[in-house]
Amino acid sequence: MREKLLGEIAARLAEVAAANPAQDFEKNARAVLATAFARLDLVTREEFDVQSEVLARARKRLAELEAKVAALEARSATPT
Repeated sequence: MREKLLGEIAARLAEVAAANPAQDFEKNARAVLATAFARLDLVTREEFDVQSEVLARARKRLAELEAKVAALEARSATPT
């Protein structure tokens, strides 16, 4: 699938390069690439960083909760 998509991108860029002067090529190439990237379900670096922070907080909270559960289990396992 990716090979087909990359082939389509290359073909579209070749068409744009052949049909447009150099100054228009960059603008048209950006439009072609933006469309292709949208089809790949990519995320921005900012979105990635935000989700990484959310995941780090969730992991920290999970570790805290696991420690609490372990302490409660230890307490309930000790004879009174």
